[in-house]
Amino acid sequence: MRKTQTYLAEAFGTFALVGIGSFAILSASAGGAALGIVSIALGFGLALLVGLYAFGEVSGGHFNPAVSLGMFLDRRISMNDMFGYWIAQFAGAIVASLVVLIAFNDDAVAATTTHSSDNWAGIVVEVVMTALFLAVILQSTKSERVRGTALLAIPLTLLAIHVAIIPISGSSVNPARSLGPAIVGTDFGDIWIYLIFPPVGAILGWVIHKIVIEGDTSLRDDIEAARRGGGAPAG
Repeated sequence: MRKTQTYLAEAFGTFALVGIGSFAILSASAGGAALGIVSIALGFGLALLVGLYAFGEVSGGHFNPAVSLGMFLDRRISMNDMFGYWIAQFAGAIVASLVVLIAFNDDAVAATTTHSSDNWAGIVVEVVMTALFLAVILQSTKSERVRGTALLAIPLTLLAIHVAIIPISGSSVNPARSLGPAIVGTDFGDIWIYLIFPPVGAILGWVIHKIVIEGDTSLRDDIEAARRGGGAPAG
């Protein structure tokens, strides 16, 4: 039952993130470009806050396959749990986009998909910003000094990332956030960027965390231990 609760929490949390964020995109379309970016960024940042407060205590509040990958590499969840998290996250994102479809139409869902204005620029910012996002998550959820602020630090980091890179890549840093609208809106134009490079950024963020924060350069040993199932139980 505990595993079921954990995966349901991930599904509902991802649903909140993608659903509220998608409606924020559509609501912002009536404003100017600058206002639109800020409104969308606030939508996703506050949506993550909603998900964390509602469901984070049960599952850890990943709501993002890239985050779950980072947590697996850091041996906080097992490989089996990581796959369970991914399935729940993608399911939550798809259902959120179906709600947008019911409320609006196919074109509206397609308008919530992520696209890059330039593929190389999009790849770079998705990798770099996901790495920064993971570095914040890994440290704020572990350090006694900042653990009390994690529920604010993580959503505010996502908000800042959206403000910075929406014009460049659409600001995904989350494969589930991009795949859900792409499937329901049948718009797969740049989806390969968002399925491949946020996970690359997650790996980079974990490497930075291990070397800079923990002073651990034995990354091969850490990866092998995680692969053997050295992760912690989910939640």
